[in-house]
Amino acid sequence: MANLALSHPAEPRSTVPSGTTIFIAAIFVAWFAVVAVVGARGGFVTPPGVPPLPILLGFLTPLVVFLAGYWLSRPIRQLVLAIDPRLMMAMQAWRFAGLGFLALYTYGVLPGFFALPAGLGDITIGVTAPWLLVVLMRQPSFAASRTFVIWNLLGILDLVVAMGTGALGTILVAGADTGVGTGAMAQMPLVLIPAFFVPVLFALHASALFQARRFAANHE
Repeated sequence: MANLALSHPAEPRSTVPSGTTIFIAAIFVAWFAVVAVVGARGGFVTPPGVPPLPILLGFLTPLVVFLAGYWLSRPIRQLVLAIDPRLMMAMQAWRFAGLGFLALYTYGVLPGFFALPAGLGDITIGVTAPWLLVVLMRQPSFAASRTFVIWNLLGILDLVVAMGTGALGTILVAGADTGVGTGAMAQMPLVLIPAFFVPVLFALHASALFQARRFAANHE
């Protein structure tokens, strides 16, 4: 986690207390462990037709903690603003793995109304991330551009749509096209996606937007 606290390519290096970095790293490890244990015990599974509140809670709680920490804790805010935007964009490239959603749809594990938008949205973000990363590496001011902001907003929108359609699939019990619901997303290992990885990716997009706002303000 300490490697995340890198300076912005065009900004002076921020001073981040090492204790804060260690604390955040410990929270991430503990959070992953809790999700894995609860998921293995079926703690995120809800009966058919019942809103997936455990997953929604697993998605929203870390985001609320992240935003509260950013606004209320100066050390955490310094850490967020010190993360290298190139690293954050590179981490979004793994979303090309959204191809897995399409495979699960093909084999009848997930319904199309969830797997198709979630998978295609992730693939779009994952494929474009390396191209925009090259631009960012060559032109650090790109981090304050309209394109950079829109790309991060679209990345957040993709995550919100995926969570929304996933919840809808659980409530409706069965998918309209394949006769299957999204219950598999509440079981291991897939539950790690909505309850851990989605909040992390959401926080990375939000951090990039926070940095873009600061970068733009410093260069007005």
